Amino acid sequence: MSKELRRTPFWKLNKFIEDQILPDSTFLTEVREDIEVISAFLKERCFQGAAHPVRVSRVVMGCSYDEHTALKGRLEANMVVFFSNLTSFEDQLKWCGDFLKETQKHLCQLQQERQLKGKFEFQSSEQPDSRSLNFKLSSPELQQVMEFDVQPAYDVLYELRNYKHLERDAYNEFYARLIHECTTLNKEGEFSMCFIDLHEKFMRERPPELWNAIRLVKHWYQLCQEKLRKALPPQYALELLTVYAWEYTVTDSSGLYVAQCFRSVLELITDYLSLLVYWRWCCEFKHEISDYLHRQLQKDRPVILDPADPTRNVAGSNKEAWHVLANEAMIWTHLTFFMNCDMSLLSGWDVPPEKQTCAFQ
Repeated sequence: MSKELRRTPFWKLNKFIEDQILPDSTFLTEVREDIEVISAFLKERCFQGAAHPVRVSRVVMGCSYDEHTALKGRLEANMVVFFSNLTSFEDQLKWCGDFLKETQKHLCQLQQERQLKGKFEFQSSEQPDSRSLNFKLSSPELQQVMEFDVQPAYDVLYELRNYKHLERDAYNEFYARLIHECTTLNKEGEFSMCFIDLHEKFMRERPPELWNAIRLVKHWYQLCQEKLRKALPPQYALELLTVYAWEYTVTDSSGLYVAQCFRSVLELITDYLSLLVYWRWCCEFKHEISDYLHRQLQKDRPVILDPADPTRNVAGSNKEAWHVLANEAMIWTHLTFFMNCDMSLLSGWDVPPEKQTCAFQ
């Protein structure tokens, strides 16, 4: 697959993405039907008949579950199980073990009852203190698999269910609570799944042309994983870099723009020690959260703040992983993949690795 991408002229990228990267829509439809069954099962069964006041309030899917960034053949998704009657992020930590045991019990029951269209396989975590569960749904006929990471969460956005109609200051109240609890508990970045609705909204509001660029970057990232077999930066960090690069230019649906975006992301990766990327999308740099956000941006690079959770640096802290990926990115920028018919190299966009920070309020 790496050779196929290398040999693809960049002006044929859209065709390559359509043939080699886009997921099977039939499989996605089957998976969604099974997820509806699983969600209803958990809402009906978890803690029913028990004195425990907590119940499953809703189940929200994220990551590659939606078509806009899913890839053919290797699909991964987050399943966030929200529980009612929690009042703080600390409650989530306190009850996490019970939530996981209860969810695991009913997923095992569901596996035995065989109510699903796809093949359901529950996977036990190799880490004894894991805060998530794993299962996969597969279709042997279609040769497709989707792996799920199940995480229990506090439904902090319950009061903001109609958040589309609220002012941004309403979010600032919730982020002030998040920052206070995270810093008190020393758990910065650990509650990002509580904001999965905003993660998905952030990506859905991007233009469809960008989704192909994200798919291409994710495909390249998986090729790097197969080749290098070393720890690499989180894939979501590269998705956000793709969004960041795309926002610096006029976009259309041509393969040229997808190729330029891809090259721009590779160039940003090679300059990882300068990366400072963030969005003023949900929370403003003002009021009680301003000082904290400024401190976040002053930390050692690379810094890529989660647009839905400013306590989470998506870039992580493993600079060696970035160094490994940067070397591979440098190799790709010199491949014939980016060569024009006149043998000149296609240029990327002039995207600064550091977002300008002079306009804070």
